[in-house]
Amino acid sequence: MRAADWREVVLAREAALEVLRHNTHGPFHGLPRTAGWGYPEPYTRDLLISILGIAVSGDQKLMESTRLVLTTLAENQSELGHIPSIVHDKENTGSSDSTPLFLLGIAIFRIVTGEEGFLHEAVEKALTWMEYQSPTSRYLVAQQPTSDWRDEQWVLGYGLFVNTLVYSYLRLFKQDERADNLRKEMVRFTITGGQMHHHVHEGLVVKHKPYYAFWSYKIYSSERFDLLGNSLAMISGIASPTRASQMISWIEKECAGMRERGELAMDLPPNFFPFTKPGDPDWRERYSVFNNPGAYYNGGIWPFICGIYIAALVAAKRYKLAGEKLLVLTRAIRASSSGELDFGFNEWLRARDGKPAGQDWQSWSAAMYLYAVKCVEEKRTPFFEKMRSVHASIS
Repeated sequence: MRAADWREVVLAREAALEVLRHNTHGPFHGLPRTAGWGYPEPYTRDLLISILGIAVSGDQKLMESTRLVLTTLAENQSELGHIPSIVHDKENTGSSDSTPLFLLGIAIFRIVTGEEGFLHEAVEKALTWMEYQSPTSRYLVAQQPTSDWRDEQWVLGYGLFVNTLVYSYLRLFKQDERADNLRKEMVRFTITGGQMHHHVHEGLVVKHKPYYAFWSYKIYSSERFDLLGNSLAMISGIASPTRASQMISWIEKECAGMRERGELAMDLPPNFFPFTKPGDPDWRERYSVFNNPGAYYNGGIWPFICGIYIAALVAAKRYKLAGEKLLVLTRAIRASSSGELDFGFNEWLRARDGKPAGQDWQSWSAAMYLYAVKCVEEKRTPFFEKMRSVHASIS
């Protein structure tokens, strides 16, 4: 990267830290807010995903804020081990990703602080809860529709994103046998043909495609592309180096096609494609309010996910492409809904014109930018290097 371009990155990195420091104290029990002015609530998933960036920031005050988030979640954990969707509200339950993100966040926090026994009892309860989320008593974890971070999008059964989280925390907690078995289930093919034989179990591999299915359950599945789940599959080593390389080439080719068709205005991938459109079998009427094609969960450009994709490029040793995407993201995060900020770190941008459409100064947008910068700068993916080497030779 040219020196002038890197200066842009350094400036944006400082702005990201400013966002996170600003958001440290919200109106609820001294917990962080999720965005600078909108979303005053401490949403669990946003703050836990942000741990990746905070953990590489070197900012001790941000780490102490993270400690408060984790300890408060442990205090509000259900008797059965489930983690609430809002940090301070033990009654706000039902999400499929809050508990695996809690486990991943604690594992990373322990690595950074050296506190090996941090929240031991809460961890044990959460691990037990997650084991009970497998309806077959095996390893793949199932979820209800609209229960993960996409609370306005249909994900049924074995969702890719949640299962990549499970695999990642199992590796970090050194539960390698269980992680191996989960990966074996994930790399089976989805069931096609409308019939499921008793000896055949569904997985998340899509035939004749380099990526993993959005979700799968029995004879049903979605083969639309989930950028977040697949990026985590590459970072964590669920995807082999060969599959990861093929997947990245496929993503870039598909995005080039979308730009040619006028569906994509930026050189950053949407979170989900091909977009679900009215008349498609998986279109739902409510999508016309929240999830129109190229918007929000249905193909919006989410800076925090782009940060994770950049990390996946580094994991796949596509260093030049990672640097190029980081520079594009650096310029994209300047956009703000208010139009009054040097760096908006907006929640999400519309695919067709790149306009910001969410909340400004979103914590996970800033945090995952920090993580992406660290990955590009050091040509490594902190916290994921060892787990990726386990299956480096397996497709």
